[in-house]
Amino acid sequence: MQQRVDTIDVSEPVAVRLAWAVHNGLGFAFTLAWTAAWISLALLVIAATGRRALALRMAARCWAPGLLGGAGARLVVEGADGIDWSKPRLLACNHQSVIDICALFRAVPVPLHFLLKQEMARVPFVGWYARACGMLFIERDNPRAGPRLRREAAAQLRDGHTLCLFPEGTRSRTGAVAAFKGGAFQSAIDAGVEVLPVAIEGAGAVLPPGGFRVRAGTIRVRFGQPLSTAGGAGAAGRQALAEAAHASVVALLRGPA
Repeated sequence: MQQRVDTIDVSEPVAVRLAWAVHNGLGFAFTLAWTAAWISLALLVIAATGRRALALRMAARCWAPGLLGGAGARLVVEGADGIDWSKPRLLACNHQSVIDICALFRAVPVPLHFLLKQEMARVPFVGWYARACGMLFIERDNPRAGPRLRREAAAQLRDGHTLCLFPEGTRSRTGAVAAFKGGAFQSAIDAGVEVLPVAIEGAGAVLPPGGFRVRAGTIRVRFGQPLSTAGGAGAAGRQALAEAAHASVVALLRGPA
């Protein structure tokens, strides 16, 4: 995770700003060390056993809880009990913070793969782990890479894997959910699997985008109703699916009616 340690609001007293700077500096150091340690162990497990699923569950049961706890984040998961997790699905989630990945690893009770932006492949440890676990990378500046990515994602879904996509394409700085890009939804259509809308709330307040400035708080992960991909065809079909997933995520963020 490449994050810079941000300064604190200058309206706060100097002593308070200094305390927060020390707190965030220590938190950043802990994040780096904790991540490097668990990824190193996971890579050893993959090398020794070839079991990618075990390395993914290590992230869910060991790495993610440590970072959530270190950030003072309380995780609340809603709607997961009503999902049949034996079926592979494409999860479509809004994106508020890098800590979203920790929350999703913890909230999803099966091995979870992510579709990540290409820049993550160059991050030490994180990129190594993602590649070793078979995660896919989105090359946004290479239009020729899109069809290949969709084929690879569809193949993983057909093989029974659960994939998670952030279809906004970047983290929201305001909490508003930007329009979902339709391209990656084609993989769910091609594989004949459902799309599961997922809403994350509170992650941006715990760890805002643009810096390492942690504040304790509650992160909620809400699962919606799966969306069928049957009958979707061509650009119009995948765009309609993207819009339906977006509407569902926005509704989940509003909470119960």
